[in-house]
Amino acid sequence: MSNTALITPTVATEDQARVEAIFAQVKEQMGFVPDGLKLYSISPPLLESFLGTVGYFRGHPTFRQELLAMIRYLASSKNNCTFCIDFNESILLHLGLELDDIRNSRENLDQAPLPDHEKVLLTLALNALNTPDAINAEDVRKAKASGWDERAIFEAVLMAANNQAFTTVLKTFNIHHQGELG
Repeated sequence: MSNTALITPTVATEDQARVEAIFAQVKEQMGFVPDGLKLYSISPPLLESFLGTVGYFRGHPTFRQELLAMIRYLASSKNNCTFCIDFNESILLHLGLELDDIRNSRENLDQAPLPDHEKVLLTLALNALNTPDAINAEDVRKAKASGWDERAIFEAVLMAANNQAFTTVLKTFNIHHQGELG
């Protein structure tokens, strides 16, 4: 696997101030700008849209950040996206989860360091990535019985699907580790 990105995002002159302002906010919040966002800078409208979705989930009214990061982590793991695995593993560690528990969940969802009701939603979201046609009324009923409403079920599946799309883009352009875009 080559460590060279296949494209180098170049921001059009008329969009430079717009992108710089976005990246200044990201850097203020995170301390750095992830390469995945740098890649998005090639299209400022999509960068803003992506960050709008990220912002929504960061302040989600129902989901704990542990659940969201675990959805992203395990979706990335299934797609072997090193960048996303490392990024979300770091978030999970920062949230106080144990490394062995996090990594063990990759082999067995029952080992995910989440409450049982969150594991139900996590399982549904991840199964939707692999076999969406196999999701059925019983899966939705089980999630509802665990306390989730239809909006939460929809949003968990959307989070997983968005992560899979992001992973596909990163892998397509050979972004495997932070720092590959400079």
